[in-house]
Amino acid sequence: MIQVKRLMLVDDDEDDQEIFLSVIANVAPAVTCSLAANGYEALKSLAEYDILPDLIFLDLNMPLMDGKQFLREVKKDTRFKQIPVIVLTTSSDTATINATKALGAENFVTKPDKYSGWEEKLKELIQAP
Repeated sequence: MIQVKRLMLVDDDEDDQEIFLSVIANVAPAVTCSLAANGYEALKSLAEYDILPDLIFLDLNMPLMDGKQFLREVKKDTRFKQIPVIVLTTSSDTATINATKALGAENFVTKPDKYSGWEEKLKELIQAP
């Protein structure tokens, strides 16, 4: 479990963004969450932040820069490589799990089907202040 005050969600799916923000508001109301629609936008935002997020949740399938490309870039940048990244995607493929962990992902989570599943999973992964 990771102690979190600030997190970033990198996901192009607006429905998933909405669900994620709603769940965070319920399970960890003191946590602030920023959004990025793809890896490129996330890297740009990270470079502009005065205070970096404590954790990044990352989807894999996105336009412009997908999750694997983002992981490669963020983990080779000395300013950002210490930020834990949890892959949060629809895939549950073993090869994909292994590939993302080899690129530096802290954890790999398949997106839950139901709201209660999201709550349960996020409670397991983050510890709010």
